[in-house]
Amino acid sequence: MKKSKSIVWGIVLILIGIVLGGNALDLFHVDVFFDGWWTLFIIVPCIFGLVSDRDKTGSLVGLVVGILLLLSCQNIIDFDVIWKLIVPIIIVGIGLSLILKNTTDKKEAKAISCDDEVYATFSAQKVNVENEFKGTNLNAIFGGIELDLSKAKIKNDVVINTTAVFGGIDIKVPEDVNVKVKSTCIFGGVDDDDRKVEGEKKKTIYINATCIFGGVDIK
Repeated sequence: MKKSKSIVWGIVLILIGIVLGGNALDLFHVDVFFDGWWTLFIIVPCIFGLVSDRDKTGSLVGLVVGILLLLSCQNIIDFDVIWKLIVPIIIVGIGLSLILKNTTDKKEAKAISCDDEVYATFSAQKVNVENEFKGTNLNAIFGGIELDLSKAKIKNDVVINTTAVFGGIDIKVPEDVNVKVKSTCIFGGVDDDDRKVEGEKKKTIYINATCIFGGVDIK
């Protein structure tokens, strides 16, 4: 997935370079910097997210906001109206993300218990687990959490629910486990290196991520 996104952005940058070069040599004239051109940096990733991401909520909200801002820059819609609409749209998106937070398939991960929740509100938390790990809930609100599971004993499939609001969460997982991620992101994202460990005894960590102006990094 990360490779595909890099290819798309590479193509976009190449096209921009060709257009700028053609304009400089008077081969043609394309006005790249039209009013509101910067909104494309919101619209294009969101369109790609609608096609590639499993969860569409964040991309849909971002796309609507980007289009509204572009229309405002083009003087098609008054900016005051846009501002009045953006806040409700983001609030609705946050509500949807919270409703869809616990999206793990019960057939895939059943009878899974969770340890105590971890909160980081305007603060930072570092948690190292070296004993048996049964899952947890991580909540970073204007803060950061580092969860190190590299030495943890994982005897069964576990679930980690994460919420990052204007914050960040780093999760270091053991090398001998599978990781499956489901996310709902609004102006945020999940960075995960695709991995699949073969073997009957290998367990799976299911991560449900809600990112609102925040991110989750799985290492």
